[in-house]
Order: sequence, then structure tokens, then C-alpha cells
Amino acid sequence: MDSTTATAELGWTIYPSLGWEEVSGYDENLNTIRTYQVCNVFDTSQNNWLRTSFIRRGGAQRVHVEIKFSVRDCSSIPNVPGSCKETFNLYYYEVDSDIANKMFPAWMENPWIKVDTIAADESFSQVDLGGRVMKINTEVRSFGPVSRKGFYLAFQDYGACMSLIAVRTFYRKCPRVIKNGAVFPETLTGAESTSLVAARGTCIRNGEEVDVPIKLYCNGDGEWMVPIGRCVCKAGYEALENGTVCKACPSGFFKAAQGEHLCQKCPINSRTINEGATSCICHNGYYRTDSDPPQMPCTTIPTSPQNVISIVNETSLMLEWSAPRENGGRDDVVYNIICKSCGGGRGACTRCGDNVQFVPRQLGLTDTRVHISDLLAHTQYTFEIQAVNGVSDQSVYSPRFSSVNITTNQAGNLTNSLYFPAPSVVSIIHQVSRTVDSITLSWSQPDQPNGVILDYEVQFYEKSLAEFNSSTLRSQTNTAVIRGLKAGTIYVFQVRARTVAGFGRCSGKMYFQTMTEGGPPAPTELQPSPLPAPLVPVSCTPSPLLHDRSYRFWCSFQVSPGMKIYIDPFTYEDPNEAVREFAKEIDMSCVKIEQVIGAGEFGEVCSGNLKLPGKREILVAIKTLKSGYTEKQRRDFLSEASIMGQFDHPNIIHLEGVVTKSCPVMIITEFMENGSLDSFLRQNDGQFTVIQLVGMMRGIAAGMKYLCDMNYVHRDLAARNILVNSNLVCKVSDFGLSRFLEDDTSDPTYTSALGGKIPIRWTAPEAIQYRKFTSSSDVWSYGIVMWEVMSYGERPYWDMSNQDVINAIEQDYRLPPPMDCPNALHQLMLDCWQKDRNNRPKFSQIVNTLDKMIRNPSSLKATTPLVHLPLLDRTAPDFSSFSTVDEWLEAIKMGQYKENFANSDYTSFDSVSQMTMDDILRIGVTLAGHQKKIFNSVQMMRAQMNQIQSVEV
Repeated sequence: MDSTTATAELGWTIYPSLGWEEVSGYDENLNTIRTYQVCNVFDTSQNNWLRTSFIRRGGAQRVHVEIKFSVRDCSSIPNVPGSCKETFNLYYYEVDSDIANKMFPAWMENPWIKVDTIAADESFSQVDLGGRVMKINTEVRSFGPVSRKGFYLAFQDYGACMSLIAVRTFYRKCPRVIKNGAVFPETLTGAESTSLVAARGTCIRNGEEVDVPIKLYCNGDGEWMVPIGRCVCKAGYEALENGTVCKACPSGFFKAAQGEHLCQKCPINSRTINEGATSCICHNGYYRTDSDPPQMPCTTIPTSPQNVISIVNETSLMLEWSAPRENGGRDDVVYNIICKSCGGGRGACTRCGDNVQFVPRQLGLTDTRVHISDLLAHTQYTFEIQAVNGVSDQSVYSPRFSSVNITTNQAGNLTNSLYFPAPSVVSIIHQVSRTVDSITLSWSQPDQPNGVILDYEVQFYEKSLAEFNSSTLRSQTNTAVIRGLKAGTIYVFQVRARTVAGFGRCSGKMYFQTMTEGGPPAPTELQPSPLPAPLVPVSCTPSPLLHDRSYRFWCSFQVSPGMKIYIDPFTYEDPNEAVREFAKEIDMSCVKIEQVIGAGEFGEVCSGNLKLPGKREILVAIKTLKSGYTEKQRRDFLSEASIMGQFDHPNIIHLEGVVTKSCPVMIITEFMENGSLDSFLRQNDGQFTVIQLVGMMRGIAAGMKYLCDMNYVHRDLAARNILVNSNLVCKVSDFGLSRFLEDDTSDPTYTSALGGKIPIRWTAPEAIQYRKFTSSSDVWSYGIVMWEVMSYGERPYWDMSNQDVINAIEQDYRLPPPMDCPNALHQLMLDCWQKDRNNRPKFSQIVNTLDKMIRNPSSLKATTPLVHLPLLDRTAPDFSSFSTVDEWLEAIKMGQYKENFANSDYTSFDSVSQMTMDDILRIGVTLAGHQKKIFNSVQMMRAQMNQIQSVEV
């Protein structure tokens, strides 16, 4: 509905008839519109109602109302009585059909449901020759859930001079969208402004889901958020047009698996037959193994080995050769030795028997040499050296080889001058030096080298691993530096020598360990001078050679030895450096998002699981940064992790780490099963003992003492920023408003930027007035948190406006004790609310005080007598100063319930003073804040009456 589109009278219902009046007016484009105005400010007790026509709901669950209006400043009206107002009320009433008449629904708050009391940001008062200078206000309110077929809106004026210029009602929805490879249908927003409505996506054509069912959430503003899961194009198809289409790979291209990557051109020596190919077919004569990736070129068999050399020693033989000229395009070439004995006559050659020995082996040789023994004397042999690779077994051609023919000698006849026995064992190995990643060894020459030693081979492996994982290193001398080792790890070493006759046996196993991280450097390394320990530095001269941020920080402050001080991440020239220093980077593959549990300033809050290598899987909370962020938003988002990562205390929320190298950017913390403290208390109203509640408060105080000791001010301490786990342990969280305390003076403070948002109801007066935040202002906030805990999540100061709260605090008003609150606890609250911040207790004192209460539960039994309540609430009205109950209700700003009291015969102070909470609910006071406010005032009235009676006695 939009009233500006009406072409005739709106004809809304007015009650009483001399209240609202429909008149014609003009909008900002001088188009004629219909408006309503009322200005009976000189008549007291105004109650003017205006009801719209029937508005059909459609599919909406939450309705938004945009109101344009102007209000006359009461102070600008001459001789205006005190009843003049500058606000009006907005109500709604749900029905299934248009059944309203002049007397139904009744013109009162019940059965109407109040949306809000609406005040003007700007009222008008100036008058010129052309008439009043109007100032138009625009306010938007929403309500829900709505479930009937339609509703009426009503506007209640109770003493304002105003004009209702335009009214528009609407609901929000998230539009149809293609996101993350899926189509999401148009989705209406939820019943609450914070509701997130899940929408199930359908993969686009030729797309497939990955991991979890794909979802998007529609928030209260009609915006899509929190994508979960995704669809990707299946094998043979690639994403085009910003991921909205999956198109088949063209001829000559392929895509082997589902995913977001594009089609690839067929590798060398391969082709495709059709579009949408998942692999390419090799050309004739080229092959691919089952383990070869599809993007690898097709390969062929290698050419034959080259330069074969044979050295015969009686009935033994040493064969050496060079690698093939072409390896077929592969690096997995090995060699097979085929032995054929041709006998002493002219008969055909046959395969050698099993008695012939090949060292290291006959098939699958990776080295280009082999030692063959136990041959028959005076026998002719033919040896084929085959070169094979991974595709040789697929080829229709036999492996290519080189061959050599030899004839053995008589055993024991040293006719071959090139024969030498292998060298003896290397007996001694020394460690020369070591670092964190290398060890330098030396060894003695074998006692019996039996010829010229060509080189040495060092075999080594980690002591904790099997021997077949060993690596080798060749050295031309009797020393070697083994690099690329792990720090602080024990390695096993063996050495053997090689001559023309081959390798000797390996030495015995020797064990040496690399240095650990942070240990003293090796003797051969230069040792930089360490920075002096910054115990109590007073001033420092900047040096171009010192770029260590933490050192410059220590030079700025006076700190005690060993004391840890909070470092403000915003002091870093590059804030990303603070993230790297204080927050651990977590790989995205270790994180699994399960469900959305809320939304924050920067994005969504989810629950999920974290599985780090070598550790068990744990539940975590995950804050995500919404897409489309600016660099400043990313920096501000991660600053909380830079702050949180500096804290380590059981009553401070623990940071697990951050994800910054992939999207979305995340902050991952421990998961607190019971959520925020205020909501948890409201859901479990009256379910805990006083000792349990004191235990919660003690945990919060301990966490704040830890923060205070680090010179850290929270600035936003409230029950909503305390999280509760399954064991009722309370932990301080939400460090978005925190700043570092400069310790230049004996009274460190932080001065915020003027105009910054401040949580008025929880903030100390000096912080509100002068923007001075200290640990003492946190103590004030802690007192409010105590009150929230003892009242089970009641809103501090109930429905008082922020300005009313400021005025009341300035006049020494302090919150009364919640129901059944022990005297000792309320006195501690009052101590926290001392006007002079120097008189407030320290958090260390608060912890000690609460510990004493826990050790002595009897101190928590006494509750504040009602007779003392008026002394606390100095602004509470004395009922004896009023002649009627109506006047008393007006004084406590509950005048809207005068008819409720009168209709239920609560017309005298005697009857009102006996009211219980059930009585207040029964007469139609349904708002919890109004119930508590009236009940507290009734208690004060009863206490005042008892006080008067005791004086008379």
C-alpha cells in the first residue's frame, strides 16, 4: 500500500470525529496527495485514532511501514499546556477479512498491537510570511510475524500537533539469483528482522553439487547471504558467463573432473572425438598408463641403451652403459638384463639358469651398472640390456635393447688385468658440525681399498622411519654435507666405498641429531648480537638497524619484567603483520561449516568443525567476512583476531585461528554451546541458584581482571558479549570496540573519536560525557552485567530512553536490586556505580569479594528490604504527592494503562499497593518491561506506606 498513489480520498476511519482530519497536500514534486493532520494541543487527555483500510498480507511474514510526517515543536506554540506531545503511536491489528467498523476493533491498545512510539528527528517551529516551514520526517518500522490474510494499521495521537503526509507498507524478498553454480528461487524474508530463511538451490544444467546440499540464506533486508555448498560443472563441461552456464568442452579440449577449472587443450600426441570429452585419446604408437594424469602428454617407449662396457673377471662380469638417447617422453626409465647362454657348440642360445646372480638385481634397475656372477667358465654368453618405461607393456613393439657377447675365463686365472676385489668396510664416521637442517660428516679410508676409490656413497634416513625410506648422496672425498634435514631429528648414516670392482659393504649404522630450533648456531656461523632485554626502558633512540616492531613497542612503555602487555594491532604500519603475529593461519580444508547461527556486522556467524592434522576434531564458531568487502572492512574484521590472539585465559574466548588465504575470510573460535549470556538467562529464567549465578559473575570478573592486567579496556562489556559453554563457564568476547591503553600517566585512558557509538545503558558517565574509557569504566559496565545476571537478562533501565538514562544517572539514580537479589551483591553493584571512578573497586578486589561470598554462602541469604528502595531510587515518585492513581501512572510514564487500572477497580493506592505480578498481567499489561516497571513502583509504594505506618506507630 502506498497512500501517495491514491487518486481520491483515502477514507480512513477516524475516532473520535473531531480528531484526525483528511486534507489535500502536495509532495516534493508538487503532486497532489491526501494527508491527515491533527492539532488539538489545547485540549487535554487527547486520544485520537486513525485506522487505514484493510491491507492484504500476500505472502509476507514481516511487514515494513514507511511513514512521512511533520510535527510542530510544542515550545513554539504560545500558551500550550503541559500535555502537548511531539510523538505518536503506531499499531496493527490482524484479521482474515475486512470486518472493521467505526467501533471495532476497539480504540485501545488491547486488542491493537503496538509497534512503536514514533518521535520526530526534526520538528518545525519557524514561521515566515508564506506560512510554517515544514520539516518532513521519514521513519520506517516493521512488525511480525503476521499470519492472517490481512491487517489494519492505526495511528494514535495523544496530544501532538502533526501531519501524516504519506504511508507506505511493503514487505521484502530476495530475488531469483544464480550463485555458486545454482539457481535459487525468489524467497520471502522471515518473520523477524534477524531471521535467516534457507533456500535450497538447484544446480544449473550440467552442474553437480559438491560436498553438501547447496543453500543460500535470505536475510531480513531481502539480501542473499551465507552461501553453503556449491555446484560446479561436471567433467567435460566448463563454467562460462560468470558461472551461470556449463558449456561442453569443444573439440580438441577436455576436462577430466568436475570443478571450476576450464577445459584444457589436449596434451601432445592426443586428440578428442566428440565435444564434452573427459579425456583425450592417444595417437597411434603413443600411450598413457593408468596412473598418468589426463593432462600428461601421451608417451612412447625409449630407445636402446648406449655405450655398453663389459669387464670380465673369470666367471664374473661387470656391465655398464649410458642412458638411451630418447626416453619416450617419460622419466621412469628402468633397465632389464636378459642373460643367454650359448654353450660351447653351435646350438641355439638359451636363457641362463637361476644359479646366475645379479647385483643389485636383474630387472628394474635404476642404475646403469650391474654385477653378474656365478657364470660357467669358458662359456659364451649374450647379455641384452633393455630400456623400458611405464608404457612399454602397452606397446605392440618389443623393448629396445643393446647387447654384448662375452666369454668367461677359467676360475682362479687372473687373465683380466682390470679385475680388483671390492674395497673393505669403512670403519669410522665422525660428525664435524651440525645446524638445524644439516650435518657435516667425515670418515676414514677403508683399510683395504683394493684399488683406486672412485667415490663414496652416504646412505641416510630418519631413525623413526623404515630403512627402505633411505636417501643417498655421492662424494668424491671422505667428507660430505647432508642438507635439507629436519630440525631436532635423529638420522641414521652408513657409508660405503666404490672402486672399479664395485661397492664395498656398508659401514655400521651411526646416529647423529640435527640442532633444535632456537638452539645456538653452528661454530662456523656468524652470531648476531641479541637485543638487550627490555626490562624497564624509559626512552629509546630510533635506529635504522632496528626494524623489530615489538622492540619499538617496548621502548614506548614502562613495564615490569615478565609482564605481558596488550599490543594494539592498529599501531602496525601493516595491520596484516599483526594478524600474522598473533593469529594462526588455518587451511580451509580443515574447516567444515555446518549451519548458520547468526549474523554480525561483517558477515555471518556459523557453527562447524575444525580438524587440524594430528589433533581430534572439535566444535568451533566461525565468523565469515561477507563477499564484496573493502580492504578496510577486511582489516577491521581481522583486527578482532589480532586482539583475541593475544589473550590466553579460561574466561576469555579462545581464538583457534584465521583463514585469510582463501575465501571466505574467517575468524575461528571455540564453540560456546549456550550462546550469549543475556539470551541464555532469559531462556532459563529462575532456573539457577544464587551460588550458580555468583559463579558466572566470578568467571566474568576473572576474565576482566586478566584484561585489566594487560592494560586492555573492553569498552563494550555487557551480557550480550559474554558467551556461555555447556559447563556454565562464562567467557568475555566481542573485542570490536577495544583499544590499547597508553601508559603515559598514572591514570591511563583512551579517548575515542567524538561521535563514536557508545552503549549508553552499560557505560560509565565519564565515558559518555568525555569519552574517557578506563578499566574503571569497565568496572561500571561490570556492575550492569551483575544486574543483568541477577534479573535473568532484564534490559537495564527497562524502556527508558537513552537520554532519560543519562539524566537519571546524573541525578544519582541507580538501578534497584532485582527480585530476590542478596544485599551483598547489590552493594557490590552500587560500589561499581560510584560516580567518582577512583572510588570504584578494582577487578582484583571484585574477584576476591565474590570468592568470599562463594566460600560463605550464608552471606548471600539476606535480601534488600523493600523499605530501603526509595533511598536507592531518588527519582522514584512519592505516591503521597499524587491525589489519584492516574497521576501516579503518568508520573512513572505508564499513563497508557490508566483505563486498564480503572476498568479493574484499581482506583485507590491501597488496592494498587497490594497488586502482584499476576494482577498486573491480568489487567492487560503484556510487555515484560512495563510489567517490571509497574511492579517495582508498586513495591516502592508498599514500602513507603509501610514506612508511614511504622512512623505513626
